[in-house]
Amino acid sequence: MSLKEQIQDAVKAAMRARETGRLETLRMLSAAIKQREVDERKELSDSDVLAVVEKQVKQRRDAIDQYQQGGREELAAAEQAEIDILQTFLPEQLSDDEILAFIDAAIAATGADSMKDMGKVMGQLKPQLAGRADMGAVSGLIKAKLAG
Repeated sequence: MSLKEQIQDAVKAAMRARETGRLETLRMLSAAIKQREVDERKELSDSDVLAVVEKQVKQRRDAIDQYQQGGREELAAAEQAEIDILQTFLPEQLSDDEILAFIDAAIAATGADSMKDMGKVMGQLKPQLAGRADMGAVSGLIKAKLAG
């Protein structure tokens, strides 16, 4: 079953269970997927759907930061609840040690030794870590490795 079908099944299950918060989040995700399909005029593959889910999670993380800066903890908590729902469709996240092992391997494979080579390292890591790690955090770890 494709990821898109899993999301549609989750929408139906949330409707049957009358879980309004979960249903709302899943409908927003479905709308984002359909919008991208319309924009690109093609059926999205699982990796494309995964990218949409990741983008939705990132948007909510950004919103949480904004709400916390504004002292709106109740809104930040609501965004976190949506992230928890969306993450059920993402592959299991890698630990920091596993991410560092991938970074070390990519640095060795590309021969990177300075910040100028960061693009090469990110280019190699992005397909390997897509959906399994926050690429913003990965970028920070790469910067620390290449700078130090």
